[in-house]
Amino acid sequence: MKIIRMKENDGRSVLGVWESAEQAYPLPFEDFTDFIRQAEDDGIAPSKWVRQWIRDTGCQPKSIAGKKLLVPVEAPEVWAAGVTYEKSREARNYEAAEGETGIQTFYDKVYDAKRPELFFKSTAARTVGPDEPVWLRRDSNWQIPEPELGLVLSQRGKIVGYTIGNDMSCRDIEGENPLYLPQAKIWRNSCSIGPAVRLAETVEDPYALQITCRIYRDGMEVMKGTATTGQLKRKFCELVEYLVKDNILFDGTVLLTGTSIVPPNDFTLADGDRIDIEIDGIGVLSNPVKMPVKEEIAHG
Repeated sequence: MKIIRMKENDGRSVLGVWESAEQAYPLPFEDFTDFIRQAEDDGIAPSKWVRQWIRDTGCQPKSIAGKKLLVPVEAPEVWAAGVTYEKSREARNYEAAEGETGIQTFYDKVYDAKRPELFFKSTAARTVGPDEPVWLRRDSNWQIPEPELGLVLSQRGKIVGYTIGNDMSCRDIEGENPLYLPQAKIWRNSCSIGPAVRLAETVEDPYALQITCRIYRDGMEVMKGTATTGQLKRKFCELVEYLVKDNILFDGTVLLTGTSIVPPNDFTLADGDRIDIEIDGIGVLSNPVKMPVKEEIAHG
């Protein structure tokens, strides 16, 4: 069961249960976290709450043609996990070793360590939804998307849903110095989430999801990569366990779980590209790529 958030003609945002590409059952909530809290207050699973709502109200699916899809959850914070896949370790080593292969670095240590790498990625103001542009960083010459499964969390650290995330990254800045990680990861429009949240209790096996990333330039596919969540080195509960240690979580926090899809080392995103990230049972998160002008950065 997939929950989307869309913009009505009067400007309000409203949740819906995604029935098909053209239809959704409307829900009486504007915010995903309000929906989850209501289900918790009623003591039932969110998917069961939806089924009861549809049954009791006689709600019928409505057309969503032409409606703008928004970020499905306005995450107050987005966190991310690094070096959770073998492919990610190889890529980070290549950056840190200045293009040398087979060189061991501190990324090997964190890959095998008990404590995972977790870092702050984004806020609601820096995060965009489906079909909105992700921005390139103006002081980087080597930028890529990082397609990832996102965990949608309650304030108690419970996984309530799964979504798709794009953790835009500057490989040159990160490789220059590990202390530059925040600059390599955080800037305006450097994170996208969507197009839906798949309710956690409706996913039979979250470690059997296929992730596909395609990048298009001038209408032509220039990069395609696939992976599965079964390739993860760490379990989701392990990542969440360390995120909540001596920390405050907010309802709707999203934790991106790392990537195993890394474009070739000679590839960098360009203005006008389009990134499509697909995950089984969630949908396709599509974002155009844009190089902003200084005025846009300053004034939004």
